[in-house]
Amino acid sequence: MTSPAADRRRTFLRGLVVASLVGVFLATTGAFGSANAPYVQRLAYWVMMMILGGLWGHLCSRIVTRFVNVDDRPWLTVAVMTAVITGPLSVIVWAATGLFFARKLYPLAALPQLFGPVLVVTLAVTTVNVFLGRAQPVQTHAAPASPAPASPPPVRFLDRLPLKLRGATLYAVQAEDHYLRLHTDRGSDLILMRLSDAVEELEGLEGARTHRSWWVARSAVRGVDRGDGRATLTLEGGLSVPVSRRYARTLREADWW
Repeated sequence: MTSPAADRRRTFLRGLVVASLVGVFLATTGAFGSANAPYVQRLAYWVMMMILGGLWGHLCSRIVTRFVNVDDRPWLTVAVMTAVITGPLSVIVWAATGLFFARKLYPLAALPQLFGPVLVVTLAVTTVNVFLGRAQPVQTHAAPASPAPASPPPVRFLDRLPLKLRGATLYAVQAEDHYLRLHTDRGSDLILMRLSDAVEELEGLEGARTHRSWWVARSAVRGVDRGDGRATLTLEGGLSVPVSRRYARTLREADWW
């Protein structure tokens, strides 16, 4: 069981590791005309370029995934990410390549020649990272292997419920732009918070992400509809919640249905 913050750190570090390994591969093969340079020089160049690209790609992913659902459209995510990353990264590569190998900037006429190689490498690395990132969801509470303590720690997120919902039973948390809609047995209300931060504070309450925009309390589930190849959960009170492909397998294996 890991927290969203730990997941974000792991995703970031995984991206840098993938970028570094690709850099070693490109240096070793002397890719894109770099074979004439000494191995140590081109190794330093490629690893540096890939790490710079990885940092830029990580920033782009934080923006793109706000608008593109990576759970259900991974290839669209790859396409959009590649398009967003490639242009600015080509400029970075143009400047860095000239300074690294010639100690001066290459002529601007050389910039279009770099676009193709940058596009190819960006597409490959982005594809690997997107599909590696489609990991299992965080389940905020699993059945303990040993008896639970007499006084379990309180669920921090419940302190954030608005006054009119204090003491209510929480059914689900739904992301709406920068807000969260809290669905309870006393109605719903909005609070300003990110869903990833909310999931971390929901530790201690059995439930799971079912979609990039939803967290559901397991005790609130009353049924599941699996028509058209997708699952939809029906919660207490009749609320319908989507289950994306990214989360469906893990929830099914955890006997949610």
